[in-house]
Amino acid sequence: MIEIRYLQNSDKQFWYRLDKHLAEAEFVNKVRSQRGYVILIDDQPIGLLRYNLFWDNTPFCTMLIIDEIHRGKGYGKQLIEYWEYDMKTKGYGMLLVSTQVNETSQNFYRKLGYKDCGSLVIDIPVYAQPMEMFLIKAI
Repeated sequence: MIEIRYLQNSDKQFWYRLDKHLAEAEFVNKVRSQRGYVILIDDQPIGLLRYNLFWDNTPFCTMLIIDEIHRGKGYGKQLIEYWEYDMKTKGYGMLLVSTQVNETSQNFYRKLGYKDCGSLVIDIPVYAQPMEMFLIKAI
């Protein structure tokens, strides 16, 4: 059975197995603000999604990841569609996602109706990374 629910404190160990970028204080904030989701199969977590509010008014998915052994089975799509529905019920009209240009997830988002809307180049040596591309969708 598949379940998608808000992030809970008890998910911490699982969360940090997949998401190495979130500061501990922000994990607590995600639990408190309900800005993170976990997808489970038969009560076992397999993936997560977290988001912030861009411009303090636009939901922006900052991480979507499914355990490697469960990828390609539609769980990421279910998780993002759940997030889209939740955001729509909260009154939001558009969503943002991003991915690095060298990642294939841009194709995943395009299949779900997201369209390219810009990019960001970070070339400061300590923080340098491939260009980050942004995609947008009306809901």
